[in-house]
Amino acid sequence: MCGVCGFTGQVIDRDRVLESMTEVITHRGPDSKGFYTDDYMSMGFRRLSIIDLDEGQQPIYNEDKSLVLTFNGEIYNYRELREELIEKGHQFYTHTDSEVLIHGFEEWKEELLPRLRGMFGFAIFNTKDHSLFIARDFFGIKPMHYTQVDGHFLYASEIKSILQFPGFQKKFNYRALDNYLSFQYAVPPETFFDGVYCLLPGHYLWYRGGKVEITRYFEARFHPNEDLTEEEAIDQIEKVFENSVNAHKISDVEVGCFLSSGVDSSYVSTYFADQKTFTVGFDFGEKYNEISWAKRLSDKIGVDHHTKIITSEEFWDSIKKVQYHMDQPLADPSCIALYFVSKLASEYVKVVLSGEGADELFGGYTIYNEPRVFHLYQKLIPGCVRRGLAKLVKPMPFFRGRSFIIRGSRPTEEKFIGNAFMYSEEDKRALLKDPSIATRPQDLCQAYYQRVKDYDDVTKMQYLDINLWMVGDILLKADRMSMANSLELRVPFLDKEVFKVASTLPTRLRVNKKNTKYAMRQAALRHLPPETAQKEKLGFPVPTRVWLRDPKYYEIVKNMFRSPTAEKFFNTDVLVGFLDDHFSGKWDNSRKVWTIYVFLVWYEIYFGKVEG
Repeated sequence: MCGVCGFTGQVIDRDRVLESMTEVITHRGPDSKGFYTDDYMSMGFRRLSIIDLDEGQQPIYNEDKSLVLTFNGEIYNYRELREELIEKGHQFYTHTDSEVLIHGFEEWKEELLPRLRGMFGFAIFNTKDHSLFIARDFFGIKPMHYTQVDGHFLYASEIKSILQFPGFQKKFNYRALDNYLSFQYAVPPETFFDGVYCLLPGHYLWYRGGKVEITRYFEARFHPNEDLTEEEAIDQIEKVFENSVNAHKISDVEVGCFLSSGVDSSYVSTYFADQKTFTVGFDFGEKYNEISWAKRLSDKIGVDHHTKIITSEEFWDSIKKVQYHMDQPLADPSCIALYFVSKLASEYVKVVLSGEGADELFGGYTIYNEPRVFHLYQKLIPGCVRRGLAKLVKPMPFFRGRSFIIRGSRPTEEKFIGNAFMYSEEDKRALLKDPSIATRPQDLCQAYYQRVKDYDDVTKMQYLDINLWMVGDILLKADRMSMANSLELRVPFLDKEVFKVASTLPTRLRVNKKNTKYAMRQAALRHLPPETAQKEKLGFPVPTRVWLRDPKYYEIVKNMFRSPTAEKFFNTDVLVGFLDDHFSGKWDNSRKVWTIYVFLVWYEIYFGKVEG
């Protein structure tokens, strides 16, 4: 795992600029660094040594050095591709997966990408025609950002590298704030830095002749096979997942595994007998502590298990560091827990496997049950009647069934924007100092829904989450929190061969009245005890709602909500009202409060405190 950066053209004190851009992402690769410069291109690289420890230094070149590569990621089928390329006459001087990319691109150009199995963000510069090719993996496991400054094209694994470039004018992107308030993350390709974009998953980019051309080469499309039996599906899942885990364990250093109480990481861990697993939790009872669950499982499968309790002080003291490493505000509090479990693992191993992606590919989120739950109600009750009932009960105090009536009045495309819905357009207009920037989050989602308008509702929800939630939240925090601790995180569920199987599952084998992620759980049941394989989806429980009713942390947040920084963006009386209602127990506003607090902390890190 590594960090890459670069820019086109000449700048004053070029070597110092490139060194600065590379140095700021040292955490991505503390083992070594490398550079390439000529009159047209400057490329920087930081290396975390995983494969071919002695000879894997980058940049990597082809035979005549007409192509130059810097690469972040892992290619799991590199050995097979290497043999194929040798048969075609290519000469290798290392045994790295990196060199396979440079020769593969020389041989196949863009057609290399569908041949790859792995995670990647890489750049290849052609010294003859001065073109630059950049690609990002199928699902967006590895990051890649880019921008243009005064005729220069810049790219980097992390935005903080781009910020080091002279002439880059850091400007806040209000469109990203609008989306963040609804989704809890900056919706790609936009970022919080105006003019800086993330290359979307499954896309590649050409920069040549001063122009940027972006092409999509992969899309996660579902093609359910309704003739597939349950037993056939389970067999296929078990076979392809075992193959994927074994591929993801390829390394010249020791590989460990994250382990929670859920089925995803637990299933991965069953392939780690006599190896190391890692779990963290909070000292707030079993609801916020999965260590006891993980310990029981680790004893059964025979792994060397390591744990840590995160104290309240540690959690709150780490917020600034975490948001610095995130590059952009992320209101998912589990990113801090992920930071600590990555830190724990980094004390023992350089590589870990984790369970990200299983929910999106196999239908694991509890909310995917909604189409089935609402089916009969929406079929029997006319839409105008449902909408009328929702309008009637919306202003009423909470009662059992109120949420059902409100959510049942709308189609999936109107009520589902992904796994985190924080603020509606109405909420944002009341909250923001400039309400004109507020938009309907549903409008942003329509472009995705339109592409899958013929899918059933569950599959529509999965498609939306794969393209938004998984990229903007799940994989962003996985990359940034592991890399903050110089740890490579691999995700065997997000493998293109695993997706080929997942994409054929009929909806009834993904979500049904028995469970979510049904067929995958049945495959896991062949390796796990029933209490783990069938365990309800919880996510990573973090006690933010408890902390925000503690006077100590209430005061910390309240002071921030009253700050000049908060007043720059928000109507602070509304903010404090949300906080006070939560503190008094009137409402659970913890997620809304946390979303604003995290943004304000992040803003002061990257743009500085606003003076009163």
